[in-house]
Amino acid sequence: MRNNLILVVEDNPDHLELTVLTLEEVGANAEIAVACDGAAALDYLFGQGVHAGRDARRQPAFILLDMKLPKLSGLDVLRSVRSNPLTALIPVIMLTSSSEHSDMVACYQNGASSFVRKPVDFVDFTEKLSRLQAYWLDVNESLTAV
Repeated sequence: MRNNLILVVEDNPDHLELTVLTLEEVGANAEIAVACDGAAALDYLFGQGVHAGRDARRQPAFILLDMKLPKLSGLDVLRSVRSNPLTALIPVIMLTSSSEHSDMVACYQNGASSFVRKPVDFVDFTEKLSRLQAYWLDVNESLTAV
């Protein structure tokens, strides 16, 4: 059985809404979980805080992670994900508006699976998200499948 759970971590309400709507529109019956800051993302992944009681053995097929987040940065979340055996193998796609080479280097050095710049154009954004979802859910063979 394919794991069609996606965790979207995004603090910008407009970007979050566009991302979720696009993923739902093009999705292969994907279940989408959302977190609006880095701490909430870790709570979700590890079944703590407001997500206490969630079965943390069921992890996302992939995580779309914004770099610039309140409470904990995307890089901090990435480091935590990679350092925990429960989440270490989840593909993490850094979805960011940053065009800084140093940000890209830092993401890959800390274990990002992919670094994707958010297009400004609506059509480009939705097309890129569609391709990301298709790749990570339908093409990629994930070790996190449940």
